[in-house]
Amino acid sequence: MPDAPQGRLEPQGRLDPSELQTDRPHSARVYNYIIGGEDNFAPDRETAAEVLAGWPGLRTSMLANRACMRRMARYLTGLGLRQFVDVGSGIPTSPNLHEVVQAAAPDARIVYVDNDPIVLAHARELLTSTDEGRTAYIQADMRDPEALLGDRVLHGLIDLTRPVALTVIAMLQFVADARGLVDALVGPLAPGSHVAVTVPTGDLAPESRRLAEQYTRSGIPMYLRDRAEVERLFSGLEILAPGVVPMPRWRPEPGAAPLPDTATNMYAAVARKP
Repeated sequence: MPDAPQGRLEPQGRLDPSELQTDRPHSARVYNYIIGGEDNFAPDRETAAEVLAGWPGLRTSMLANRACMRRMARYLTGLGLRQFVDVGSGIPTSPNLHEVVQAAAPDARIVYVDNDPIVLAHARELLTSTDEGRTAYIQADMRDPEALLGDRVLHGLIDLTRPVALTVIAMLQFVADARGLVDALVGPLAPGSHVAVTVPTGDLAPESRRLAEQYTRSGIPMYLRDRAEVERLFSGLEILAPGVVPMPRWRPEPGAAPLPDTATNMYAAVARKP
């Protein structure tokens, strides 16, 4: 494990207000608005209003995505993973991944990654950690995986020679070559590492295709993937039970009645690197 300074790590970089690009929508801020957050701007709210008009149930799907992230975090922690890299962390929404993980494993180390400068403004909130563990945030673009995985702050917390839990939650829809990106992110990780994803699809909720068109028109290109395409993301990896399934059916809480498949527009899966 890399040596890390005592206490909290400072976020990488400084917030430059000119980088916020408040004149155009950003996926993290649209998401923030739809699930009830306040860290968004007029273009984000306008895009959110348009997509919600086309699919009022989108908020339900987004909240279900957060719930699935929490289930995945607990599952991965239960498998013994103690190093997490969360790609596309978004604006802090409690409980965050590190809160879920460190509740079960106080010594766990978590690095959040996002490319929206407004997330940097909230990084101190993200950096709250147990005394035994560590939490950090880096501002990086997942479309440059070499730079992301080479970041000095990441290497201050994460030992890439040991298993890592890589979480890419509701992010791959913004990448044309999602399989290439997953390969590039997982390739440098140690055997025994795991990758957890949720991926939007047009297979489930009938409104999904219109939603993707609306996002794309607003300047946020969105790519939907069918089940076979999601399965191909894990080429060379072992997909763990229950496989690639509609998000509400990925290891639901015991006794909980899952939402209907058509209430969300995502597949969920976790895979292990042999």
